[in-house]
Amino acid sequence: MTVQRRTLVLQAIVSLIALAAVIWWASHQRMPSLPSTGHAFGGIVLALALYALTTLTRGERWHRVLLLVDGRSNRGDAYSLTTVGYMGNNTLPARAGDLIKSVLTARRTGLPTPEVLGAAVAERVLDAVALGTIFLVLGGLVLTDAGLPAVHGVAMVLGGLVALTIAALALPRVRHGHPRLQRAITFATSLLRPSRALFSVAGAWLMVGTLLIWVLEATVYATVAEAVSLPLQGLDALYLVALTNLVALVPAAPGYVGTFDAAVVLAVRLAGAGSAKAALPYVVLLRFVLFIPITLVGLAFLLLRYGGIATARAAMRRTPAA
Repeated sequence: MTVQRRTLVLQAIVSLIALAAVIWWASHQRMPSLPSTGHAFGGIVLALALYALTTLTRGERWHRVLLLVDGRSNRGDAYSLTTVGYMGNNTLPARAGDLIKSVLTARRTGLPTPEVLGAAVAERVLDAVALGTIFLVLGGLVLTDAGLPAVHGVAMVLGGLVALTIAALALPRVRHGHPRLQRAITFATSLLRPSRALFSVAGAWLMVGTLLIWVLEATVYATVAEAVSLPLQGLDALYLVALTNLVALVPAAPGYVGTFDAAVVLAVRLAGAGSAKAALPYVVLLRFVLFIPITLVGLAFLLLRYGGIATARAAMRRTPAA
């Protein structure tokens, strides 16, 4: 079995275990009913609008990360390819959407593909630092009743970021060795250069912007909660955002099936935001708001603006390897 196949199998197993846990939990609850009132419908519409705004801010961040790399980026492409990336992450395994976004961005900007892939890594670094900080502060200091589950996992993520930082600073100094090793070092240096660029004033502003992005997404979570009469607001919603998206870093099936749902159920219960019966319709509507519209929009951009699925596959096949 190849490494790629083993990775896909591992992702499927993780998702199946999490999904089985959610199904087992749901089977022990009274069947809930989804909201049907005008107030609930208005709340879902508002949540969709807020998530559209959140997506636009992510597109602006991608534009500015690219400018930090080499000063070449088209804002329209950055915005539309952000939705393409989310479409890929929601429908393909191993966060393939990030790869599609990076390869298509490289083609549109003329930047080297490894550096654009490095820009995507820098985005994930920004997200991991922001989410880890939010999770540790809220779970450890503010929402003490929620406790601090998965603290070792968060510590491992942050430890990995420290290791990434050390590698980003040290690799450019390595100049000697076997030619194949040197090519690998050169590739890794290009990949990590955008993360090194975060150690700057512009990088600090990107971190502030990333924190604001997650605060804005927390308002989406809170708005959906209000639509299903779930008392989840303010810091509770921010805690939920941090936990669910840190779990999304775990390898899983497309759309984070199972892992996302289990994290939402766990966070709702830990935050004491309502009964177990109320958590299930919240998961259903939250998944709809966060996954369905952006997947359709990203697919439309891919088909109408970037040559369709065949073009994306061909571009990925030509992605240089280390």
